[in-house]
Amino acid sequence: MFKKYHTCLFICLFILWGCNPKPANQYKVVKIKDGDTLGLLSNDNQQITVRLAEIDCPEKSQAFGKAAKKFTSDLCFGKDVTLIGNTKDRYGRTVAMVILPDGTNVNYQLVKNGFAWQYKAYSQSAELAQLEQNARENKLGLWQDINPTPPWEYRKEGRSSGYDNNPYKKHYKHKAKLEDVY
Repeated sequence: MFKKYHTCLFICLFILWGCNPKPANQYKVVKIKDGDTLGLLSNDNQQITVRLAEIDCPEKSQAFGKAAKKFTSDLCFGKDVTLIGNTKDRYGRTVAMVILPDGTNVNYQLVKNGFAWQYKAYSQSAELAQLEQNARENKLGLWQDINPTPPWEYRKEGRSSGYDNNPYKKHYKHKAKLEDVY
């Protein structure tokens, strides 16, 4: 009787443990859009876009932009992650810290390894500031360059020039008219 009770209890606990869903803030990384933007899949198969909070990686067209994307991919692609923070930016992306199962903060790792700046307009973290300073002093990642351009300045320059720097896109001010040609 005692053995049957324990066996039944064990089976019930095992079934309940297997049915325990992931917490609402846990996701699987299914896409790396760039160094600081991820595509995540929730436990109910809803895809969301997450912008890593408090940091800014080089744009893909900047020096170290592709390296930042690769670093992010190597660190977290295909892994389950937990989000800390749940604000939305003006593009509708969730802005959050991304934490790996072992407790590693993806946002901080990018700064620590020289693949992102602390985004001081949105962060007052002394820890992030120290990680960036250490990466600068050790010339890690983008800090190998003498004077790397922060992505917020790079984006501002692109907007102010009025010129899309995509080399594959044709830029026409107006269509030539037949009378302009002759």
